[in-house]
Amino acid sequence: MTAPMHIERFLIRQKVTLMVNRYLIFAANPDGSEGALLAFAQQKRMKLKEEVVFYTDESKTRQVFSFKARQRLDVHAEHDVYDEYGNRLGYFSKQFGASLLRSTWNLSAPTGITAVGQERRLSIAILRRIWDFIPYLGDIWMPFVFHFDFTDSNTGQIVLSSERKKAIRDRYIIDAPDPRLDFRLAAAMAVALDALQSR
Repeated sequence: MTAPMHIERFLIRQKVTLMVNRYLIFAANPDGSEGALLAFAQQKRMKLKEEVVFYTDESKTRQVFSFKARQRLDVHAEHDVYDEYGNRLGYFSKQFGASLLRSTWNLSAPTGITAVGQERRLSIAILRRIWDFIPYLGDIWMPFVFHFDFTDSNTGQIVLSSERKKAIRDRYIIDAPDPRLDFRLAAAMAVALDALQSR
């Protein structure tokens, strides 16, 4: 097994179009601004079997990693993350029962990481669910900013965190302090937190 491609902090900016969600992933500069483009992701909506492909840039000439659901339209679906050669980097899945109250995800990697991620604040999680029941408002405007923390099931240490920033388009700061966590798996999980959150 090769050493993980580790990047401790990166930024994600969402671009929304009519039929496709796009995500630009940047290195984080020391001052918190966007640095070099690390990857570009595209999610086609309304697919029976969820798949998101990551490319080197918006030209989409070279695929560098991806994630794909094992099952079709399943709230329990596990998603495998692959490198550009089809080698499995790890997987993630949503805990459906726990997520009814507070979104909860499992994250696993062959480097020894087994982590559980949850919305950081239970109060915001509950308010978001109430807001979603108000007709049309949940689709038009979401006033609640939510964050996720993934902790190692063995040590309790943070392995991944995602902080959403207030903006017209979603923007996230991703921290991955655990050197065992491959950037490609971290980026796939971070994009999934946005792309699959409502499922």
